[in-house]
Amino acid sequence: MSNGGQAGKSSSSFHFIAGLGSGVLSAVLLQPADLLKTRVQQSGQATLLATIREISKSNSITAFWRGTLPSALRTGFGSAIYFTSLNALRQHVAQSNLLRTIGVVEKGRAPSSSSLPKLSNLANLTTGAIARSSAGFILMPITVIKVRYESSLYAYTSIVGAGKDILRSEGLRGFFSGFGATAIRDAPYAGLYVLFYEQLKRRLSMLSQKVPVPGESMKGSTSASINFGSGVLAAGLATAITNPFDAIKTRIQLRPKEYPNMIYAAKKMVGADGVKSLFDGLAIRMSRKALSSALAWTVYEELIRRGERTWEQPHKSVL
Repeated sequence: MSNGGQAGKSSSSFHFIAGLGSGVLSAVLLQPADLLKTRVQQSGQATLLATIREISKSNSITAFWRGTLPSALRTGFGSAIYFTSLNALRQHVAQSNLLRTIGVVEKGRAPSSSSLPKLSNLANLTTGAIARSSAGFILMPITVIKVRYESSLYAYTSIVGAGKDILRSEGLRGFFSGFGATAIRDAPYAGLYVLFYEQLKRRLSMLSQKVPVPGESMKGSTSASINFGSGVLAAGLATAITNPFDAIKTRIQLRPKEYPNMIYAAKKMVGADGVKSLFDGLAIRMSRKALSSALAWTVYEELIRRGERTWEQPHKSVL
């Protein structure tokens, strides 16, 4: 894929594998942060320090990785579906003559740390939101199981057992508890993330080169550093804006009978625990999302960059 937004050379399967690998890696490394966030949000009264002490009572460090399997499945396949659909959407937009004419696709070949298509702010926002919402809907059942695994309200011992319990007690609808809040959280988050991420990459790429040379490739180490830094900042900003929906989503998924819908849940949370309950777990989520998103996107973009370079070599020799 060129900086000018030409058709991509790598296949959708390559993007799927790159997304899967980056997602699984970030999920396994950062599971303790996800576990702590869920525990803090489940009641709105527990503090981070008290939660850490409670988990530590098990005298096993592995207790902080409870729920890793459903988390890895959800994040791994979620990232794979997200990156694959996002790439397909961005490529479609980049190749549209009409959209290029009205300025949706950026022109020129400014220095960049990425080989992905360069789109306008609106296109980045929209494609990111659509891709994330689609992936979120497909992976919603495993998301519900993941959240309940991480909480202390359920004693699930296997994914199959958890699925059977939810189906028996809540029916198929139980697998989509909190989807409204999840979609309202994920769509803006993903859209804002891609928007902030691309803007930050552009600015940092320009700052990294004292004398920018149009079309010149950036060194791999510099590219990865820019992508990681941009990912951390973009995730922090997007997380802060969308955290209330994450807090509401967690309550609905853990106690669907007590919090039947998003509006009721929000009113009850604010009434019982104050506005601060909408920002429970914000610091943990910001830290986790910053590292998770930055790691996933950096690994994904690096794999794509190296894949594109490998693909181009034999074609250059032929020419």
